[in-house]
Amino acid sequence: MCNASCVIFGATSLTKEEVEGKKIIEVGSFDVNGSLRPIIELWKPASYIGVDIQAGPGVDVVCRAETIVDAFGKESFDVVISTELLEHVREWRTVVSNIKHICRGNGILVITAPSRGFHYHGYPYDFWRYELADMEYIFSDCVIERLEKDRLAPGVFMRARKPKDFVDRELADYALHSIIVNRRVREIDEKSLQNFQRKYRRRQFFKRLERRMKGFISRRGTMVREEKT
Repeated sequence: MCNASCVIFGATSLTKEEVEGKKIIEVGSFDVNGSLRPIIELWKPASYIGVDIQAGPGVDVVCRAETIVDAFGKESFDVVISTELLEHVREWRTVVSNIKHICRGNGILVITAPSRGFHYHGYPYDFWRYELADMEYIFSDCVIERLEKDRLAPGVFMRARKPKDFVDRELADYALHSIIVNRRVREIDEKSLQNFQRKYRRRQFFKRLERRMKGFISRRGTMVREEKT
């Protein structure tokens, strides 16, 4: 899932030389509203594998991000792309670690994620928001070569290179902003998640009801005007 600025960032963060003949994986590749894949494939990688939790456009392998190391092995890809995925995984530390570990030494990571102010969008869940400082800390075990804000929506874009002497940074005590509880937390407890989902479903129900009522009133008004004429 990728908006226009995300596509531009990805396309300008990689070169033909870094892609041609190389093994590429995209983690969270289901194409909802845009994808880097058509651009990357123009540069003729050796392979491009799209991974997501369900089948659909852009998905070659159905696999949870939490198990990609088991599925593909460590240091299996030259470039790892993950756009607008990290907010959707509850166990973000595991997924971040996996993304780093499937990348080869001196390989490239291209990561994007939403920041505070981005609306809730459950596909099927939505948990976290990332800021520039978060990406700096979380990926401080890599060499961050480009880090900037999304110009179209609240979000962050990053290109980093995995060092050959990579040592995974410990993130157990790091807290992220959660859209579920609207504050920084290390974990989201089940009660908070259930309360949020219940309130969200209720809001969605009333929004649908409001739209139906507006539609009914509009149609009724049209019928009355037609009767008068």
